[in-house]
Amino acid sequence: MKKIYDLGELDWSVAGFTPYQWQFPPIVDIEKSPAAEIPPVRASVPGSVQSALREAGVLPDWNQGVNYRLCEWVENRHWIYQARLPAGWLAETGGKQLRLRCQGLDDRGWVLLDGKQVAAFEGTFTPHIFDLSGCVPAQGGLLQIVFDTPPRWLGQFGYTSRMTEWRPRYNYTWDWTARLVQVGIWDRITLEVLEGGVIETLQVTAAANGEGWGSLRLRGQIALCAGHNVRVDLSGPGLDKEQVLTAAEFNHSGVFWEHLPAELWWPNGMGAQPLYRLQVALIAPDGSIADREERMVGFKQVEWDACEGAPEGADPWICVVNGVPVFLQGFNWTPIRPNYADVSEAEYRGLLELYRDLGCNVLRVWGGAFLEKACFYDLCDQLGLLVWQEFPLSSSGIDNWPPEDLQSIAVLSEIAVSYIRRTQHHASLLCWCGGNELQGSLDGRKEGVGKPVDLSHPLMRRFAEIVAAHDPGRRFLPTSSSGPRFSAERADFGKGLHWDVHGPWKPEGTLEEWAAYWRDMDALFHSEVGAPGASPLEVIRGYAGGLAELPGTYENPLWRRTLWWIEWPEFVAEEGREPASLEEFVTWSQARQAMALEIVADSLKSKFPRCGGVIFWMGHDSFPCTANTSVIDFEGRPKPAARAIQNIFLRK
Repeated sequence: MKKIYDLGELDWSVAGFTPYQWQFPPIVDIEKSPAAEIPPVRASVPGSVQSALREAGVLPDWNQGVNYRLCEWVENRHWIYQARLPAGWLAETGGKQLRLRCQGLDDRGWVLLDGKQVAAFEGTFTPHIFDLSGCVPAQGGLLQIVFDTPPRWLGQFGYTSRMTEWRPRYNYTWDWTARLVQVGIWDRITLEVLEGGVIETLQVTAAANGEGWGSLRLRGQIALCAGHNVRVDLSGPGLDKEQVLTAAEFNHSGVFWEHLPAELWWPNGMGAQPLYRLQVALIAPDGSIADREERMVGFKQVEWDACEGAPEGADPWICVVNGVPVFLQGFNWTPIRPNYADVSEAEYRGLLELYRDLGCNVLRVWGGAFLEKACFYDLCDQLGLLVWQEFPLSSSGIDNWPPEDLQSIAVLSEIAVSYIRRTQHHASLLCWCGGNELQGSLDGRKEGVGKPVDLSHPLMRRFAEIVAAHDPGRRFLPTSSSGPRFSAERADFGKGLHWDVHGPWKPEGTLEEWAAYWRDMDALFHSEVGAPGASPLEVIRGYAGGLAELPGTYENPLWRRTLWWIEWPEFVAEEGREPASLEEFVTWSQARQAMALEIVADSLKSKFPRCGGVIFWMGHDSFPCTANTSVIDFEGRPKPAARAIQNIFLRK
């Protein structure tokens, strides 16, 4: 029998220490320690240290002005989360196994019980499971999770080949967010009390064939399974199926069902999204349920066909779902906030429902972040939003070449397997990708830009092998864009070099010249393209933090926070004068963004099936940028560009 206790229900506190001072002398209880530089404050779990400190008045609102600079000291402390495990949870645990399961820790440190270290951990991207058997007294114990200082720099600029510490890079600043390096417990944390058999792993894939029949493959590993049986139930619209087999049989061959009369799952705008409940129960010899797991699955078929008129040998970029070619149209997904530990399921739902209503059918989960929380994929299943999922790698400007050392390949291989096992059952999952903008130069050097990495790179080759072994029904792309050229240059139109490309992200010249560029564009797919637009007045003014709102130039600290997307000079060039007010500039900027992106959406969708789709960079703001390529502002409201794109996306 397995019992699961949600540790988020406990009363947690967190305190900050000069690194290692909590060990000299060892601190048993942070509530009684005079050594804490930051005395204990209440903490939510899941939740970030930064949010706990902000709630307690220790940190300012990092979204205001340049207050984010006043928060960087948090990274230079050790932080101890603490809660007492209730005696009621631990009664009669003699001979039973106790496991602490942490879905997300950001990013490295130690686990203590009553002041004694029982485990260490490292890495944001994979769950951590700690065996606490024999460590916790029956009367309860004081659980502490200690966070070490995070890596000093993993931000947008540097050397991808040297970025070998595995936590989200965007936290260190990107062109659309300021620095806030989250520390904390970012996902669910539970205590498991185990006795007898237990379901250790499950791998579930569901698909459909060309005749509309569903199939389901289920594999896994049962531990301590002598005398146990496994009951598998699948239920949903028009389908109710059950099979019982021994645990040994399950471990050996799993379950494979085909010719299932399941209703097909469709992307947004093409049909319904029926989901089916898969329940796997481990039955003990006495007939009791020793363990139980559940997944929601959907049945679809995905094939990839060549674009009309594509060059010979080009990658296929027409996505065919359930036999119907679909123009993939959507947005690049970045984290909702830098302190993603604190984002609620309601916030995910509100934003994803907006994407659905905009006519989106695909989201690309960008490689500079993390595998999103489970609720993200659950909601995408429900809303018909296909997910292009990247592994956690991104470009760095100075070099954009993925690491090749054996240690990095080994760690990233474990991360890739973990990503797949946690998400492969989702109907929304479309494909896997090695990372964002990984490339070298056209002449073959590992520096420079222009030629995306391919399967000749040892890490990409290993990723491809992992996907083929663990999720063989889904496509793997080495990087985005996948090339053979990184971007589309007008001088190379008509040469067959533009398959999947990125950019441009800003209109060069007039909008008439911009329209001509897109009219002549010959790329088969566009996994990134964008144009900047100012945030609404209330966002710029509401988060100015006392800084001057004008001028909107590089010299102004408010606008310099995310300086890539300033178009004040373009206004001056177009109008022959400075903007008369912030209102005038915002109106001009938002209208220009809307017209630019409407041109792109209209041109590319009109080319279908010569072009397979477009994913705009980017969807929503994670930080109150004065201007950005986002089409949804920091408060979750669509800019005019979003409505312009919506009109094209909803067009049949």
